[in-house]
Amino acid sequence: MIYFDNSATTRFKPECVINAMVNAMKFLSANPGRSGHSASVKASLLVHRARCRVAGLVNADPSRVIFTLNCSDALNMAVLGTAKKGGHVITSMCEHNSVLRPLFELRREGVIELTVLKPCSSGHVSAEDAERAIRKNTYMIAIGSMSNVTGSVAPVHDLGRICRKNGLLYLCDAAQSGGYTDINMRESNIDMLALAPHKGLHAPMGVGVLALSERVSPNPIRFGGTGTMSESVYQPMDIPEGFETGTLPLPAIAGLTAGISWVEANAHDFRPKLSSLSDYLLSRLKKISGVTVYTPSAHGAIAAFNIRDYKSEHVADILSSEYDIAVRSGLHCAPKMHEFLGTTAQGIVRASLGCDNTKEQCDFLLQAVSEIAD
Repeated sequence: MIYFDNSATTRFKPECVINAMVNAMKFLSANPGRSGHSASVKASLLVHRARCRVAGLVNADPSRVIFTLNCSDALNMAVLGTAKKGGHVITSMCEHNSVLRPLFELRREGVIELTVLKPCSSGHVSAEDAERAIRKNTYMIAIGSMSNVTGSVAPVHDLGRICRKNGLLYLCDAAQSGGYTDINMRESNIDMLALAPHKGLHAPMGVGVLALSERVSPNPIRFGGTGTMSESVYQPMDIPEGFETGTLPLPAIAGLTAGISWVEANAHDFRPKLSSLSDYLLSRLKKISGVTVYTPSAHGAIAAFNIRDYKSEHVADILSSEYDIAVRSGLHCAPKMHEFLGTTAQGIVRASLGCDNTKEQCDFLLQAVSEIAD
């Protein structure tokens, strides 16, 4: 199989990630933070080291790095945990349902007012449009760093600057960009950053990350055992423990630590390669008659396209069954982006590259698309 579905999850997992997970399962099968014996203490140290590695990656405080069930869980914590009755939130049509659904649910319940910005010519929202949408009761801007549909890139630094100037919180969904681009929470004034480690960090599924600045302390949205304040029937507010209800996925966290180390050691090689391959694939897709390309540039290692008026699911099925090429089709959990692009009925075919893809594989995809278009 030729795998071009890395925006859903990267297929390549470095040997160090696999080994770290196996070692954790074989030698550290203990519950961190729940007992005082040596195995539990060692497990707790592993979790602490993981917080430090995440914090170093995004320039955050390790004590404010929360491990979640996945990136969607992290985004729900951020949105629901900071909700203000009668407040106003600004988001965009580019966002994933992990941002849109909790926001629209809050609006349906009458908790918040919501503004959803349209993308501009760059394929993403402009910082100027976001600033113009600010009202007296606005408390947060929730706009991700990269569209999972087209790979368009948001002006993260400018959005953070606007939030800080106006006393607003900035929530950034970095599910698609984490590992592929540098993220600096302090320099970009990001208050809440959500990561999907199983994508660009080449970590396993089963763990997400929510990193918080010192300016925000959300309310917990999940309740249960934390290993702290066990005498109380009320959820502790301590960060991070009060937000890590239940047993942590220790093998996945161990894999995340190894994944960060691998990315930091190899980013200088695979990032230019991905950029070059993406440029190559996009430029040639645009030359195929009958193909419409929706990706504005190669920043996100994503090539979003359609062939004539064919359903995207039909194209993906042909690519899979006749060429053994894996891509993603449909609406990609981003309905507002498809509404903007006019592709709600057709969906979009998304080919997303990974560090192990090659020029020859891109050529084979291009040949397949050309044959389908013909």
